[in-house]
Amino acid sequence: MPQLRLALNQIDSTVGDIAGNAEAVVHWTRHAADQGAHLVAFPEMVLTGYPVEDLALRSSFVEASRTALHALAARLDAEGFGGTPVVVGYLDRSEDAQPRYGQPAGTPRNAAAVLHGGRVALSFAKHHLPNYGVFDEFRYFVPGDSMPVVRVHGVDVALAICEDLWQDGGRVPAARSAQAGLLLSINASPYERDKDDTRLELVRRRAREAGCTTAYLAMTGGQDELVFDGDSIVVDADGEVVARAPQFAEGSMILDLELPAAAPDAPTGMLDDGLRIDRVVLSEDPLPSYAPELAGGYAERLDADEEVYSALVIGLRAYVAKNGFSSVLIGLSGGIDSALVAALACDALGVENVHGVSMPSKYSSDHSKDDAAELARRTGLNFRTVPIEPMFDAYMGSLKLTGLAEENLQSRLRGTLLMALSNQEGQLVLAPGNKSELAVGYSTLYGDSVGAFGPIKDVYKTSVFRLARWRNRAAEERGQTPPIPETSISKPPSAELRPGQVDTDSLPDYDVLDRILELYVDRDRGRDAIVAAGFDEALVTKTLRMVDTAEYKRRQYPPGTKISPKGFGKDRRLPITNLWRESS
Repeated sequence: MPQLRLALNQIDSTVGDIAGNAEAVVHWTRHAADQGAHLVAFPEMVLTGYPVEDLALRSSFVEASRTALHALAARLDAEGFGGTPVVVGYLDRSEDAQPRYGQPAGTPRNAAAVLHGGRVALSFAKHHLPNYGVFDEFRYFVPGDSMPVVRVHGVDVALAICEDLWQDGGRVPAARSAQAGLLLSINASPYERDKDDTRLELVRRRAREAGCTTAYLAMTGGQDELVFDGDSIVVDADGEVVARAPQFAEGSMILDLELPAAAPDAPTGMLDDGLRIDRVVLSEDPLPSYAPELAGGYAERLDADEEVYSALVIGLRAYVAKNGFSSVLIGLSGGIDSALVAALACDALGVENVHGVSMPSKYSSDHSKDDAAELARRTGLNFRTVPIEPMFDAYMGSLKLTGLAEENLQSRLRGTLLMALSNQEGQLVLAPGNKSELAVGYSTLYGDSVGAFGPIKDVYKTSVFRLARWRNRAAEERGQTPPIPETSISKPPSAELRPGQVDTDSLPDYDVLDRILELYVDRDRGRDAIVAAGFDEALVTKTLRMVDTAEYKRRQYPPGTKISPKGFGKDRRLPITNLWRESS
């Protein structure tokens, strides 16, 4: 059978940095060519970054992408790589779509091209457009209607883009009809917990449906709230794994494949499902037989907690770096949330770029102040103490606040102090709120919600504890000092805004609360269904009411890394003004 050395470049890209992204394509193509690759591939919309959102509706941005694509083809040829086909995702527009109601202006396309010999040899657009969760691709793109097939060294390679594999029909059965020897799908599939298992089963099933070896190339890195975890996969026609790339790591997976020879009478024209075979022959003759040297390898999967922790680190690092910051600022209370955020920041950015501030009030316990200082000692982050009691006394002398207003004033003074230091020193403030608190509104606007990024925004409180224990255990296994003080993990959570306060004064036990929230927030279960699952009716009613009335707070919370199927943000869109209650 013909042989083909395939290079799957699992790399990061930045939205809008077309020149930088093109440079990365050249760099990794050079690397692949040096390894003798015969076909080189890059992720979905790698040239523009993904997702581009409303940038897709700007004709100037679309034209910049198209121009850069042709310039990239010419440069690859000029640098000696013109004989190697390179598959690149980019932003295009349809040349023939007519304006119509409900269609995005300018008819943009989520597209990919095969660059060869200094030109665009073949281009095509994503056929299935996702319109769920964080995806709005019906808003931005028009679908493709072709079944692209490129012949490389005697092998017919069918091409697809991300959702083309996730949806039934379309290009997967069309690849079988076209008698392809390889189905190559380029992707920018965001990370979610346990998605790697779902993804593997998907690729195995699609390979069997297509009747050919299937390569699933994924993006890595982070973009705003999204994390891309890599985990590129190649399986054979029977669904058996041939190679699998690491999670959360940029790099090139290169492997030798033996594939069926292209049929001399391979189908052309329209297929039964309405797709048109768009076939381009780049090299008809198979390569001279050679001894396979590269197998691609199989990277072991991370365990569940390490996987989530890694996603949070990557998301934080990408957000800080891609937005032009180099250091972060965290309010350290001595509690578990700020401790975990600090550990994430140290791992993401290096301890020299992490600044912590303890801001005790008269209600702050000695053990909390000590825990904040101990965290700084263990990690080596930059640390200072700025008491807020003088500021608090000044406000109280003028306003005579009591009760909740007095409690919230302390939080808002801390928020103001953090933002002042950020303005003065140029550090990006991290908000330490977790998903449990955000769900029920257990936070103070313009206080503990202050920040430019919320690293654990999509992490329930019970998971915060689990990740903190995992991080300490991982440090011990490496012979390092665990970063998080044990007392920060073991003591009852408290905002410490009044004497003796603990979270359970206002909230159910977090283990119970989080299970209710997962059903209501993540799975959209109604009140009756949650009660039927075994939870106390009065508690469910109270919890759901807290969630419903806190929408206005969540809208004002900063972005944060998404790790669940339904995070607070684009995944879950509810009106702020909303009188519907599950308990009514």
